[in-house]
Amino acid sequence: MSGKDDQGGAPQGPAQQPEVSGVDLARVALRAAKEQARARGAAAQQKSQARRGGGLRSGARSDGRDPLALGSAISRLITERGWETPAAVGGVMGRWPQIVGDDLANHCVPVRYDEDPAERVLTVQCDSTAWATQLRLLAPQLVARLNTDLGHGTVRMIKVLGPGGPQRRFGPLRTPGSRGPGDTYG
Repeated sequence: MSGKDDQGGAPQGPAQQPEVSGVDLARVALRAAKEQARARGAAAQQKSQARRGGGLRSGARSDGRDPLALGSAISRLITERGWETPAAVGGVMGRWPQIVGDDLANHCVPVRYDEDPAERVLTVQCDSTAWATQLRLLAPQLVARLNTDLGHGTVRMIKVLGPGGPQRRFGPLRTPGSRGPGDTYG
C-alpha cells in the first residue's frame, strides 16, 4: 500500500503540532522564567541558612524540635527503643501490692524478670516457706492476671524462691569443712 490514506489525502505521518501563537509563547516563557527564579531563590535561601547555622528556625507552629512534656518524652523513648515489655514489668513491680493484695505483698516481693522470649519468668522471693507454698498455689491465677494487665504471653511462669538464710560470713573462727550457718538451712 502506498503512503496515502484510502481517501486520497496527504501522506500520513506524525500528528502535526499546531503553531504556537505569540500569547501562548509568552505564557510558556513566563512559566519557565518563574520556575528558574524559584530554583535560584531556593538555592540562595539554603546558602544563607547554612551561613546562619541551620535551616530551621522556631516559629509559631510546633515541629519536632519543640520541648515535650516529660511523660510524652519518656513514652516516645520507650517506644523508639522497644522497651515496652520491660517498662510494663517494671510497672508491675511498682504496683505489686495492688495486683496481688496487701497480705501477699507484705510477704512476697518480685525480684527480677527474665525477658528472654523463650523464658519470660517472673521471680518472686517470699519471707517464709508457708507464703512460698501459698504463692506456688496461686501462681496460675497470678500469671493470668499479669498477662491481662501486660499483654498476652508477657509472663509465662512465676518462679517462687523461699526464704534465704543469713549471709554466710567467713572469718577467722571458722571450722574447716563447715559451711557456716548454711549447714542449718541446707
